[in-house]
Parts: sequence; C-alpha cells; structure tokens
Amino acid sequence: MDYITLPNQLTPVSPYCHAVRAGDFLFVTGQLAQDPETGEVVRGPIADQTRRVMDNLKLVLQQSGSSFDRIVMARVFITDLRFLPTVNEIYASYFSAGRVPARTAIGVTGLAGLGDVEIDLIAYCGEEFAGVQTVAQP
Repeated sequence: MDYITLPNQLTPVSPYCHAVRAGDFLFVTGQLAQDPETGEVVRGPIADQTRRVMDNLKLVLQQSGSSFDRIVMARVFITDLRFLPTVNEIYASYFSAGRVPARTAIGVTGLAGLGDVEIDLIAYCGEEFAGVQTVAQP
C-alpha cells in the first residue's frame, strides 16, 4: 500500500493521510472546505464550501496521479440536506458528462472543523500509478 500526503498543502488536522493506494484502488480521505495554504476550514455559503471541497479533492487526485474521470464511488456528508441541490450542481460540474460515479449522500449533525460539507472518494486506477511519486505520511 502507498500512503499519500500532499507536501505543504492541506495539512492534516488529525492522524490521517490524504489518500491510500491499495492495489488498483485509491481511497481519498474526506475533504472539507479547508484552505490549502492556511489549513483553516472556510465557513460561508454552501456553494463556496462545496467548490473548495471539490478543488481540494482535485489537488489530492492530481498529487496521486488520478482524476475525477477515475472515480467509482463518492460519499457526500452534509449538515443540512436543504443544501443538497446546490452541492449536487457544483459536484456534478467536476465530472465529465455521463461519467458521474456511484454515490451516497448522508445527512449528519456535524463535521470536523465545523464545515457543512465533506466528500470522500474511491478511484479505480489500474496501471495509471506506474511511476507516480508518493509522499509518505510523517
């Protein structure tokens, strides 16, 4: 298994790495609306939080040598299901037409960092990892 941590971005606030490659699959840790430079969870409108979450996932996928086109499963955790239409619209915009993954949306009473949306991913990567450099968890 390969443990992947982004260098100098999205500093983990708990004991976790950003992603783990296990065989042909990449498991991406749930991302919040964390500012990649400061590490602070950004509060504010759900649209802004969702874009930040998706951009953070993109950073992790790129560092891991993958992309949204390789996602097979996603889980969306949201503190208010009335936000779901906004989250869905922004979430869908990061995927190619006809290539949205299987997904579960879960209403929760709270999230780490007091964010309102968190998304984790599973990607199928097959042979695409050949030559990808990973950064070990400290």
